[in-house]
Amino acid sequence: MAPEDSAEAAPLLRSFERRFLAARALSSFPWQSLEEKLRDSSGTELLLDILQKPSGDSITLCESTAIISHGTTGLVTWNAALYLAEWAMENPAGFAHRTVLELGSGAGLTGLAICKMCRPRAYVFSDYHSHVLEQLQGNVLLNGLSLEPNVAALAQHPEHDTADAESPRVMVARVDWDVVTVPQLAAFQPDIVIAADVLYCPETVLSLVGVLQKLSACQKDQRVPDAYVAFTIRNPETCQLFTTELGRAGIPWEEVPRHDQKLFPYEEHSEMAILKLML
Repeated sequence: MAPEDSAEAAPLLRSFERRFLAARALSSFPWQSLEEKLRDSSGTELLLDILQKPSGDSITLCESTAIISHGTTGLVTWNAALYLAEWAMENPAGFAHRTVLELGSGAGLTGLAICKMCRPRAYVFSDYHSHVLEQLQGNVLLNGLSLEPNVAALAQHPEHDTADAESPRVMVARVDWDVVTVPQLAAFQPDIVIAADVLYCPETVLSLVGVLQKLSACQKDQRVPDAYVAFTIRNPETCQLFTTELGRAGIPWEEVPRHDQKLFPYEEHSEMAILKLML
């Protein structure tokens, strides 16, 4: 295959690989274009490139096929969760040997990616809906991670719990943003707080800012956790409400530069952002 043909086919190959390996359907696929390239190709390089599987670790997920199921949107993986996972894997040092609290974990993809690729010391998946929590527990176990029974077990530092431990300590916690207390949040001892695709209506925005205020009161060694919120910009007014409420709560923020790593299948034309919050 000529170099120019290979360069032209590269985006097609990357798109196909991500969707094929994740068992996701393509919104469209240029079969005629691919057929022409295969017919004109003098070798098998294109087919080999398509069939070559990446050598990295894998994540297995059980999730709903419906956008809304059992009265919640948390049983499926949303674009910003994929985007945040990619950013985390591009910046693993920020998570290594630290305790991560995820708000609104949903199906759990972001956290599983961080647990497998970023070497955190401990990871707390959290959500509120009973069906989401049940699915979360199943997905954690499905990926070979063990679940700690409670916060006390999560916080223990046995002799074998070193920075070189193969897997982080993991727990799934029920956290209701509106009623959780500062001591309850502080018990997780988070170094980093993350959330993805949780800005879907004004009510959740207000609840999220409320729990972020509580987290800002969690002192750990005289410092508060770093916080990152990823979201897809579907309704600019909702996003504007989030930044406005952050200002009212006295929480400064800055936008994280866009990353170039594309590992997961999602609509790449979607406008997404990650905000770093100074709690």
